[in-house]
Amino acid sequence: MNTTFNNNLPILSNEGGLSAYLDQIKKFPMLDAEEEYMLAKNWKTTGNIKSAEKLVTSHLRLVAKIAMGYKGYGLPVNEMISEGNVGLMQAVKKFEPEKGFRLATYAMWWIKASIQEYILRSWSLVKIGTTTAQKKLFFNLKKLKNQIAPQSEGDLRKEQVEQIANKLDVSEDEVISMNRRLSGKEFSLNAPIGEDGDEWQDWLVDKELDHDLKFAHHEEMRQRKDLLKDSIKVLSDREKEILYSRRLNDNPSTLEELSKKYSISRERVRQIENKAFEKLQKHMLLLAKSKNLLTAN
Repeated sequence: MNTTFNNNLPILSNEGGLSAYLDQIKKFPMLDAEEEYMLAKNWKTTGNIKSAEKLVTSHLRLVAKIAMGYKGYGLPVNEMISEGNVGLMQAVKKFEPEKGFRLATYAMWWIKASIQEYILRSWSLVKIGTTTAQKKLFFNLKKLKNQIAPQSEGDLRKEQVEQIANKLDVSEDEVISMNRRLSGKEFSLNAPIGEDGDEWQDWLVDKELDHDLKFAHHEEMRQRKDLLKDSIKVLSDREKEILYSRRLNDNPSTLEELSKKYSISRERVRQIENKAFEKLQKHMLLLAKSKNLLTAN
């Protein structure tokens, strides 16, 4: 089967070509469910490159919109879109229309994974996001800041740093350092993207696309909950309780609290937590693959 359709797609240049690229991909029409199914079926059974290209180009706006959600990490939007496009093409190659899902739902997994892997690769060059705790801090700091200190700029106050460090079980120095690295000036949604006066926020508003995103998000969360529910059974009662308390609770318990509750050391609590998480993660991955929710490259 020919898999070189990426050579024929719109090119996103790193030399100021983002506006032109966005204008170009806006011209590709969205597909209804029936047309998408027929194209996917044709691509899967005959390897028709034109069918694959049409599936990809109809979802390029989806990639750009998802990539915009990661703009706060201080990396070029151009490159995140390019990485997301790679994930989209992988999704099209592996998409099975008989499963009953729309391509947008399936492709969300691949697009987000590609972008997140790119972000972690880029930040790892400066020793960020190398441990499980740091990765958790990396992808959750912005959300916690919005809850604890909405609209704050610059360094966090001492009590805010302490609260975030406690919630994510990282040092206060790590919170301060990460916050400073992530506190760059964010891209404005009011910035113009073309000579016709359109703004980013105007371009992003697409009712049909928003509907697909909402459905995809709902479906993704449902699948994750089902995988978690089926996989949690592999843990012992104590492993379940500690993992829930530490990672699956809106208000995570501290190591000190669990240490007192179970009459064991803080380090022992951490060991049980990490072991339980690894065991759960491994089982969820195997279960996802067995259900064709995630396919290895």
